[in-house]
Amino acid sequence: MPGEKIRIVIVDDHPAVLRGLKSIFDDFDDLEVVDQAETGEQAVRICQQQQPHVVLMDLAMPHMDGLEATKQVKAACPDCQVLILTSFDQDEFVVKALDAGAIGYLVKNAGVTDMVNAVRAARAGKRSLSPEALEGLIRVKTSPDSMQEPLSDREKEVLLLITRGLSNPQIASELSLSLSTVKFHIGSLYKKLNVYSRAEAVTKAFEQHLVDR
Repeated sequence: MPGEKIRIVIVDDHPAVLRGLKSIFDDFDDLEVVDQAETGEQAVRICQQQQPHVVLMDLAMPHMDGLEATKQVKAACPDCQVLILTSFDQDEFVVKALDAGAIGYLVKNAGVTDMVNAVRAARAGKRSLSPEALEGLIRVKTSPDSMQEPLSDREKEVLLLITRGLSNPQIASELSLSLSTVKFHIGSLYKKLNVYSRAEAVTKAFEQHLVDR
């Protein structure tokens, strides 16, 4: 609604950071910090109660980290937009945060203008990535691992049975294949997934939603 303030919840386990961010946003007429949280658990409860427009989320917190908190906040408050503000700029965190449902990712050296613009963009449903985060995302998306050949239908069938705990002989029986053929398909899907064990294959299968749980 025109003239409506953007309601913000700040989540960080350092009180000094909370105070500093609140003082920044208090200087802008269209922004309102409605609450603050020092833990992921607090953040989820507060967002259920306050239903803010934007949640500014740190990643490194005890007990429940920012990634899990982001998932739970989005589940509890689907209309909330989560904007990550962290000192971590590693590629993996950027990807995991976006996968968890965050709409943006800023590192804590971002300037006031960048932070305020990111909050406004988040409210409008637009992504904001700091230069470091954007570079990391590009690296991940263009890396050899992300450009792998897709699994064949047969490999997907084998992978599904692996996730269900079946042994190679059991997979061979289930799919009416020879044991050597099963081993060939497993070797092929290991290569495509860039894994070296059944446990790694199962983990990646669920992470990349290659099979249903």
